[in-house]
Amino acid sequence: MSVHIAAKKGEIAKTVLQPGDPLRAKFIADNYLSEVKLVSKTRNIYYYTGLFKGKEISVGASGMGIPSIGIYSYELYSEFDVETIIRIGTCGAYTNELKLFDVLNVQNAASESTYAKFAWGIEGELIENQGKSFEKINETANELAINIKSVNIHTSDIFYRKDPAIPAVAEKYNCPAVEMEAFALFANAKYLGKNASTILTVSDIIPTREQISADERETALRKMMELALESALKL
Repeated sequence: MSVHIAAKKGEIAKTVLQPGDPLRAKFIADNYLSEVKLVSKTRNIYYYTGLFKGKEISVGASGMGIPSIGIYSYELYSEFDVETIIRIGTCGAYTNELKLFDVLNVQNAASESTYAKFAWGIEGELIENQGKSFEKINETANELAINIKSVNIHTSDIFYRKDPAIPAVAEKYNCPAVEMEAFALFANAKYLGKNASTILTVSDIIPTREQISADERETALRKMMELALESALKL
């Protein structure tokens, strides 16, 4: 039985959208799903299941960072028989070649984290998206005329750091942006033989300190949410 998700067996759909923020999960449930049921609220991490264009989809938060998404995604896969998790989040750009509001589909996640090694014996600093959802996202973006960039991403354990230089692992694997969860999600999916992808919206340009305002976030992230939902119809 899941320690951190209180849903009953069968109350979580095979496809789950996973933002970091519980309130973003609630926003998606309130604005896009019909026949919605709140199936878990343990630790105020909300999980909802409902219908999007007739397909059952669940949405629930991962929390912040590798340890948190490592727990939630593992329990979704192993305890609730989830087949696909699409992480939807924000990232900071290391380069001003990316712009605010750009939408990224993560091909590989690079990290200094030891999570994959010590959890599952997966060696190396780079883990690819898992399964078919990455390609379905690209297909759907093309159909919806959404400009999406397929990139490598740096998954960092650190939000604040003394050294402002781009970390070596991000330089090594040509990662134009940084977030904090994809590496662990991909590692869990690889170990368990599941589908996992990550769609990100650029919310900060680190060199120039530009950022999406709090007021803009609700509308700015809708394109990413809608792309994830439409892609889920194909999974």
